[in-house]
Amino acid sequence: MNGRILRIETRRSLAPWAGLGIAASTVAFLFLLGGDAAEDSSAWTAEWTSMAMWTRGVLFYAWPLALGAGALQGLRDSRSKMPELLSSTPRPAWHRAASLGGTTAVVLASAFAVLVLIGGVQVLAHTEYTHVGWMPVSLVGALFLAAGAVLGIGIGRSLPSVFTPPMVTMAAFMLGQLLLIKSAPLASAVSTWEEARGAGLLPGRIALLAPAIRETGETLFTLSAAVHAGQLVWVIALTTTGFALLAAASRRGRLLALVPAVVGAAVALLILPSTSEETYVLDKAAAEKVCDGAVCVTAMQRSRLAGLTGPGEKALGLMKGALGGRAPVGIRERTTIVPYLEVKERSREDVLIDFDDEVLRYARTDEDLTRALLGLGLAPECSFGGLDVQSVASSWVMGEFRMLPSAPGPAAEMAEKTARSAWKRLTALPEAEQRERIDAMRASAFSCEDETDPLDVLAGGPR
Repeated sequence: MNGRILRIETRRSLAPWAGLGIAASTVAFLFLLGGDAAEDSSAWTAEWTSMAMWTRGVLFYAWPLALGAGALQGLRDSRSKMPELLSSTPRPAWHRAASLGGTTAVVLASAFAVLVLIGGVQVLAHTEYTHVGWMPVSLVGALFLAAGAVLGIGIGRSLPSVFTPPMVTMAAFMLGQLLLIKSAPLASAVSTWEEARGAGLLPGRIALLAPAIRETGETLFTLSAAVHAGQLVWVIALTTTGFALLAAASRRGRLLALVPAVVGAAVALLILPSTSEETYVLDKAAAEKVCDGAVCVTAMQRSRLAGLTGPGEKALGLMKGALGGRAPVGIRERTTIVPYLEVKERSREDVLIDFDDEVLRYARTDEDLTRALLGLGLAPECSFGGLDVQSVASSWVMGEFRMLPSAPGPAAEMAEKTARSAWKRLTALPEAEQRERIDAMRASAFSCEDETDPLDVLAGGPR
């Protein structure tokens, strides 16, 4: 297919409008729901990997649109009442298939490239860490859109009905949602049909046939090479089936056109990983430790190290004075997956931080940051929450009550109410007993083995 054919088909087809619609809607969607890079390190414009994951995520509706637009385009010959005329020309059917399908595929892949370009420009303004590991994630996404368009055209040409485009779009959307909703979350290992049925999920291999992927919320994790390879095989199979349907001139030919998709799905399922641990892998280069004294962050967050070092060293010094030899001696960023509502990694030697922790996200001054680090070091969270007990613990070290920074709202107001009550009860005790309460609170926070609230321990009983 040369440039002249591409230009002619572009003017004659619906591809430019489909590409424009998909590009505009996905950009709007991501700017509205993709998070704020200033507050969320996993926002779509914060880091390269996050941007790639978010743009793949929007394929949950962009891919059905591409498939439906292709099916509508595939009705062109039948609406023009030209199939018999075209079949009588000496030009091979695959030539027409290549020109029509190729043009639409190029336009829709370009629309996805525009989305990635817009995200990339935003990422450059928010991070100093640059790498190319995100490219396969986005490349496969662009190929999925192209494959959807070609497959849609083939379906539209094989089933020339006005009901075909909407039916194909809805079927693709519902199937994609099923695969996405029923896919295993980041920290789950579901490898067999029995385990999947017990958890109400689909085995990882099947779920990964969906064009869209879950946004992990973990900036240091990316898709494994096995995922890219398996999905690439699946994309090629879908594209081949689409072109075969376009070129088929008989019912037998259309049935044979389904063979590549069936074989491709079988091969892809052999390649795709079965568990989340094999699907999402740590980006070792991004997770490499970068330190300034006792304060360490990952290479991805090295731009934050300068602002963290001063408050971090001050917080370590204050904890040393308050706890003596039992105080943490360093600060480092977590590089492990932290499943929602499950026990987080904790360490008595280091203060473990995540830049998406609420108290760090809303810290605006060095004092805010120092208090936040004190709270995280003295009372690490077992699963989620902890603003109240961390506020009391950091205030005890600083000698003055002050809530840690957080998002305003009812939850923050309730946390402040309970924290003030615990603070009054704690500071009413003799100093020696206050230290005993702090030690008991830390033991409770680190054990996470019972239902005891560390704040109750700190306050001397349920509030």
